[in-house]
Amino acid sequence: MAGLHKKTVENFDVAGKRVLVRCDFNVPMEDGQIADDKRIRESLKTIRYLTEHQARVILCSHLGRPKGEADPKYSMAPVAERLSQLLGQPVALAADVVGPDAQRLAGQLQDGQVMLLENVRFEPGETKNDPELARRMASLAQLYINDAFGTAHRAHASTAGVADYLPSGCGYLIQKEIEIMGGALENPKRPFVAILGGAKVSDKIGVIQHLLEKVDTLIIGGGMGYTFLKAKGWEVGRSLCEMDKLELAAQIMEDAAGRGVRLMLPQDTVVADDFAADANTKVVPSNEIPADWEGLDIGPETVKAYAACIAGAGTVVWNGPMGKCEWEAFAGGTRGVAQAMAESSAITIVGGGDSAAAVEQMGFADRITHISTGGGASLEFLEGKELPGIACLDDQAE
Repeated sequence: MAGLHKKTVENFDVAGKRVLVRCDFNVPMEDGQIADDKRIRESLKTIRYLTEHQARVILCSHLGRPKGEADPKYSMAPVAERLSQLLGQPVALAADVVGPDAQRLAGQLQDGQVMLLENVRFEPGETKNDPELARRMASLAQLYINDAFGTAHRAHASTAGVADYLPSGCGYLIQKEIEIMGGALENPKRPFVAILGGAKVSDKIGVIQHLLEKVDTLIIGGGMGYTFLKAKGWEVGRSLCEMDKLELAAQIMEDAAGRGVRLMLPQDTVVADDFAADANTKVVPSNEIPADWEGLDIGPETVKAYAACIAGAGTVVWNGPMGKCEWEAFAGGTRGVAQAMAESSAITIVGGGDSAAAVEQMGFADRITHISTGGGASLEFLEGKELPGIACLDDQAE
């Protein structure tokens, strides 16, 4: 697995050195205030390691989607303020990314002090991985640490480009992602169970094909389940179904059988007479979905079957909700899977995005082995793809 042998923050003598750290401070904002500071808190272990070892720390991140120009709405100022509180020391915010203010503050840093660059996406060259921007960012520091797993699948100036100009390694967050998710995929404790949900098969084709080579059981839920049921020749009413992916779904079922992988599909379904939170609902066997109803969650018998499988597993990886879980009437499947994972003695991994949000919100987060910090990055990692933000880092000496 690419990335298992990358240098980490602990492989460098950081004392007295200026260290540029790419963090994921892309926090949800409401009325100019930080709505949830989880991502900031998760970065503290790496930052504290550096300050305790007398590094001069230059943090950088993006926030939101400014279009390559300064926009006060996306300023890192609230992040600098929150970091100052959490670290118990002032964190100065540069007025720019690589301009005179960033250079001035970086030059003034003392051992153990921390500063933050303004939003890296204020620079048009950031998302284009412009080598000149990367070189100017690198010139602020003597060492580069990437700790932003959530953007590791993007080759941007601050996530990959700067590593061309500086010795580089990963922080604790990326190290944890690589070790736990990478370890689960490379050498899983068996039985290895993967649970895939979400709306579309097309979003998960690469993941399914990669996991079929590794897992003992593949569990399918969410909107994508109906494409598989339809491929079996069953009627799915008005349920979400990708008609152009029926052959692919049939092929996946055939591949699973050929590899001896158990592929579990919903036995029963919670159907609704309308796509609405307050629709009329009923539970039907999955091969008896009425023509004018649509499936919006897995049913209670399916939850029991999936939970029993999770209970007997050695490793479980889950990506994608089991139904329209933001509506309470269709949250039972996702909650049932989350609870089964929380109660399981298996190594349990939730791969970012909607399923991670659901596990947090439903209160099971502290009983899951690992919740990935990256949505898109986790998916690409589960597909076996090389992530540019990790591939660019220095390798450990053999």
